[in-house]
Amino acid sequence: MRDFSDDIEALRTRHREAGGYLNIDDLRARRPELEQAASAPGLWDDPDDAKKVTSTLAAVVDDLELFDSLGAEIDDAETLCQLAREEGDESLEDEIVEVIESASGRFAELELRSLFTGEHDDADAVCHIQSGEGGTDSQDWAEMLLRMYSRWAERRGMSIEIDSINEGQEAGISSAEFIIRGRHAYGLLRSEHGVHRLVRISPFNKESKRMTAFASVHVVPFFEDVIDEVDIDETELRIDTYRSSGAGGQHVNVTDSAVRITHLPTGIVVSCQNERSQHQNKDRAMQMLAARLLDLERQRREDELADIAGEVKRAGFGSQIRSYVLQPYQMVKDLRTDKETGNVDGVLDGDVGQFMESYLRWLRGDAG
Repeated sequence: MRDFSDDIEALRTRHREAGGYLNIDDLRARRPELEQAASAPGLWDDPDDAKKVTSTLAAVVDDLELFDSLGAEIDDAETLCQLAREEGDESLEDEIVEVIESASGRFAELELRSLFTGEHDDADAVCHIQSGEGGTDSQDWAEMLLRMYSRWAERRGMSIEIDSINEGQEAGISSAEFIIRGRHAYGLLRSEHGVHRLVRISPFNKESKRMTAFASVHVVPFFEDVIDEVDIDETELRIDTYRSSGAGGQHVNVTDSAVRITHLPTGIVVSCQNERSQHQNKDRAMQMLAARLLDLERQRREDELADIAGEVKRAGFGSQIRSYVLQPYQMVKDLRTDKETGNVDGVLDGDVGQFMESYLRWLRGDAG
């Protein structure tokens, strides 16, 4: 029978390393404190504080349970190896291989967490998609990106709240504002900040010519109480109310209370149209504006554009971070990390996580 001792020792090494970058000892100490806080009678008297406590506890429990279950899985593999050697039973080899491969795959998931080193990587993400050069194709491309991120969020068990959709003139959308909520949402989605380029045979061109379209994606961290951190002078705001138009029901509820806010000094525009009242729409739009302004202030203070969200260039030729080519060949390639795949349909259907992980490794200086 094959000798699995090296494979098991490699898993033991990865497990010890995980104990370090996850700060397992600290997590074990924090867990009872958080559990006590989460069971306190008056916890929900302050809903914001309650959400912080419960979400922190959930993250701690998730890390500990994954870490401990991987340790148990390695023990199982080692026990099977010993049993097979003692009894000379080669029939256990396939089962041992299965356990080792399963543990290795789960370690890959765990090790991804070691790449989250940013201050706000654990936060929810405010996302804005804007169509760029390419006419109707760019508006169709913007809608394709919205679907891609929606599918990605669903696969990871995250929620997506679409706050505003501006329909395209002929097809697609001209822009969209949405929030993706879930653990490490911003840490993953910050890789998507920039201009995305699509090359394909245009379904809107009568001569079936190959066309290039662009759309920009802007991502910043989101916190419910972010507005408390930013001093917004309402005299510097233009607030417009309008009725949402276009397909409406395909994306958001059609209401008479949609709100668009323009921050005059910076030109930042945010909008919300899916809440039940004008007041709620304004509150949500102000939260998104505060997140954008806070991000801008951090960029200025740290004197570099890439620390929080990076630079958003004009959505056109020469400024893209990633190309999605459907014709004359099939390829998605990230121009920063050189990560590429020929499975374009899979990526557009939500399998974009591979590019997010590659970006995080690239930021840390790892290969791949």
